[in-house]
Amino acid sequence: MTEFTSPPTSAAERLDRIVKDGMCIGCGLCQAVAGTDKVTVKKSSSGMLVPFADATIDHETIDRIYDVCPGTRVEGLPKHLIDANTQHDLIWGAYQKMVLGWASDEQTRFKGSTGGALSGLGQYLLASNNVDFLLHARASKADPTFGEAHLTLEVDKVVEAAGSRYGPTAALININEMLDKGRTFAYIGLPCDIAALRNYARLDARVDQLVKYWLTPVCGGYMPTPSMRDFLAKLNIDFDQVSGFRYRGYGCPGPTRIELKDGTVIEKTYTDFWGEDESCWSLPHRCKMCPDGIGESADIAASDTWPGGSPDPATEHLDPGTNAIIARTAQGLSLLNEAVEAGFITLGDDVDPRYMDSVQPHQMKKKLKTRARYNGQRAAGSVVPRTARLRLDALYDANDEVDNKIQFKGAKKRALERKSMFTK
Repeated sequence: MTEFTSPPTSAAERLDRIVKDGMCIGCGLCQAVAGTDKVTVKKSSSGMLVPFADATIDHETIDRIYDVCPGTRVEGLPKHLIDANTQHDLIWGAYQKMVLGWASDEQTRFKGSTGGALSGLGQYLLASNNVDFLLHARASKADPTFGEAHLTLEVDKVVEAAGSRYGPTAALININEMLDKGRTFAYIGLPCDIAALRNYARLDARVDQLVKYWLTPVCGGYMPTPSMRDFLAKLNIDFDQVSGFRYRGYGCPGPTRIELKDGTVIEKTYTDFWGEDESCWSLPHRCKMCPDGIGESADIAASDTWPGGSPDPATEHLDPGTNAIIARTAQGLSLLNEAVEAGFITLGDDVDPRYMDSVQPHQMKKKLKTRARYNGQRAAGSVVPRTARLRLDALYDANDEVDNKIQFKGAKKRALERKSMFTK
């Protein structure tokens, strides 16, 4: 259960507590649950996407939000999707196959974030009529540094949403409109969005009826708007003059491309944008506390495959892009095999969890640290997500006791500081 040292009294304060404690990712699901008359997700003064509650919102509605919000509940693969062929790893969870792969179409592979595997799978699903449409994210038309939910019906339009969305994205804000269509679709979203949608299936039976495939990238987080503004300011770029922003793609990882309203184009490398390693990353608090950046509740997760976890700036322009593809469910494995047979995906060598550790060391480290960080955040009276089937206690026990104490103290200190500095 979520615990508070000073419990919020009103329903609106309970919603604000998720934001205040840094656990909101701006996915928009709370607006879908409550309705726009009760909750509106929009930019705050900091530029981040957060919910604003109407004063008339009731506790029953907030209870439903707490039951589905990925800041308050995150679970691994649903039990009914685990079968006799499922393998289990302490770090990487449930899976049926781990293999290198990429989109067979050269342009899809080139434009994709890594090897275009998720785009290739999406193309196959539409071409084969396995689903009626894809729901995924593309660059926002209103703010290019943000993402926005997008519906795709045509195979040749899938790559228009290729490339990582490293900006705030209300990926589930219109989920009810998608379900109201009564048509089948595949959902391609971040692990936190996948977890949120799995949660929502408890409230709306149409989710499991209509969402036929669940696909996700392995995710390290996104850059908050204040940090984006700082990055642009260092380049002497006015945030309001940006007309286009591509975080990566057109190579692996490909250039960070900034287009301005006057026609100027500026390109920087991936490491120019993020820094040389994860110690340089600027992330929202929720991303630092993420219990599942590896897509444990998806049918398929696809990751980067850079040794050590970061691209080599000297050779990244030579990399055509190769995904590590994790088929977690029987349905995911069947989809992968079908896409290969149909010529949409090409596979390379099989890999294993220890290979995944070597190319995703930050995911391994974060997984090991999560429970200690949650303990520290709880001790500060902050929101801590309910979790299941993510092995956080076993991972905690596998750590050095001294390291667990360090993580606990650091998380508690940061939580208390955040409370004192919070503004919406």
